[in-house]
Amino acid sequence: MRAFVSFSILSLIVVGLALSLSHVPFGQDRMRVADYYLDHGVTDTGAPNLVTAVVLNFRALDTLGEITVLFIASLGVGVFLSLQKKKDTTKAMKNLPEASLIVRRGSQFLFPLILLLGGYIFLHGHLTPGGGFQGGSVIASAFLLMLLGNTGYRLRQRPLALTESLAGITVVIIGLIGLGIGGYFLNNFLPKGSGFSLFSAGVIPILYAAIGLKVGAELAGIVANMFESGSER
Repeated sequence: MRAFVSFSILSLIVVGLALSLSHVPFGQDRMRVADYYLDHGVTDTGAPNLVTAVVLNFRALDTLGEITVLFIASLGVGVFLSLQKKKDTTKAMKNLPEASLIVRRGSQFLFPLILLLGGYIFLHGHLTPGGGFQGGSVIASAFLLMLLGNTGYRLRQRPLALTESLAGITVVIIGLIGLGIGGYFLNNFLPKGSGFSLFSAGVIPILYAAIGLKVGAELAGIVANMFESGSER
């Protein structure tokens, strides 16, 4: 039975790849798409960073799918760890060896600076390399540093969940407004402003800020859950 299921899944993958490749444009057709992005990306989106233009405009719906996958992964980790045998995590974490004074003070000093760096990365994602996923990962690393450098430090899950939910709702609301105004989901309906300025590119900076906060909250929640679960053992 297992062999049959494995063969069926493999067959579906092969058929899916064959159908996908049969519709992939090659040669001039494929370059025509790339040339359009290069020639019209800044004009259509207002974002000098063409990677951002593609991620949050030309294929923004796909990006929403990536955010959904990350949300499901975060939810799965939380559910899995909640099913484990619960113990007094506070007592278990207090039994961990205390970090040195330099590590504690160093992590506390770097924490706000790392948060500032993460915010800078996703707020300037339409102008420079970076964006919501990168900035959110940097923000999550700040909380990881605090967990590693300060014995007994715990993250409150409710604020993280609230931030994650509000950020996700923001992305969906902006997408629906774009659908109503421009006829397609996540349409860039705001003025694009002057090029190479912070307040430009329409809705893209807002989307990146929401994605950065959402990714940061999700990854920080995953790290906190795993850290507390590991401290119980």
